Amino acid sequence: MPLIECIPNVSEGRRLEWIHEVAAELPRLDVALLDYSADASHHRSVFTMAGSEAALHNAVMHLASRAVAAIDLRSHRGEHPRIGALDVVPFVPLGDTSMAACVDLATRVGHDLATRFGLPVFLYEEACRQPGRRRLEAIRRGGFEGLRTKLAAPEWRPDFGPAEPHPTAGATVVGARRPLIAFNVNLATGLLPVAQRIARTIRESSGGLPAVKAMAVTLHDRGIVQVSMNLTDYTRTPVQVVFDRIVAAAADDGVEVLESELIGLIPEAALTDTTPEHLRLGHFSDQQMLEVKLRGLGFAL
Repeated sequence: MPLIECIPNVSEGRRLEWIHEVAAELPRLDVALLDYSADASHHRSVFTMAGSEAALHNAVMHLASRAVAAIDLRSHRGEHPRIGALDVVPFVPLGDTSMAACVDLATRVGHDLATRFGLPVFLYEEACRQPGRRRLEAIRRGGFEGLRTKLAAPEWRPDFGPAEPHPTAGATVVGARRPLIAFNVNLATGLLPVAQRIARTIRESSGGLPAVKAMAVTLHDRGIVQVSMNLTDYTRTPVQVVFDRIVAAAADDGVEVLESELIGLIPEAALTDTTPEHLRLGHFSDQQMLEVKLRGLGFAL
């Protein structure tokens, strides 16, 4: 059976009772729930699942039904960019599963999300069909608030669904990609310009480190700022290189790094040349390593 990982991101990070309810429902749909987390400042939850193509297809449809019914983006305010209630749904091949299988699944899921829920759906990364849509940040640019104008442009007609936003749930991005590491570093300051300068220094699009995406975020509840990142290929830029660069850049402003955090799981190999202590990963557990979690649930890779 081809084994696939799926990491849906949902634009709700504050109603914890709802988030826990949804998380409890997913294992009943024959998928393994590997991890889930919610962030109030980002106003976002991330669910990490693994299973067969059929089971993941069913689980994503269920998650979409819950998100579309519960989330109204017209009143949603958070630090993280988003265009949809069910914002992004990536599929990642595990073990011997091919990327082609994930592209096929992403295409079928995208079609069904549009058909069942009236959502505009964009395909990204390996599932991308249109020029300029491979990168997630290009699709999300302008956010939910700019979505109607964006969809009116011929070059932004969605791959599936209507050329206008769902009134409350916006649009959804579905794709297939390699594993990435969602990695955040918290700074001992509330000055957003410090985090913005560091993000510009390290992200690839600004001439920084290869395969690094970064943005600056204010964590209002803690009075500090964060450099929030996606490391899209840790073999090109290891996580320790990113962390050490941030420590050095922060020191240039006389700022210390408080801690770092993972959102979701990290491949075992990404920690080969470093330690959680060096990365200041608070409360780190082996269960945050993807392969350890899968083996513990009886999956053979």
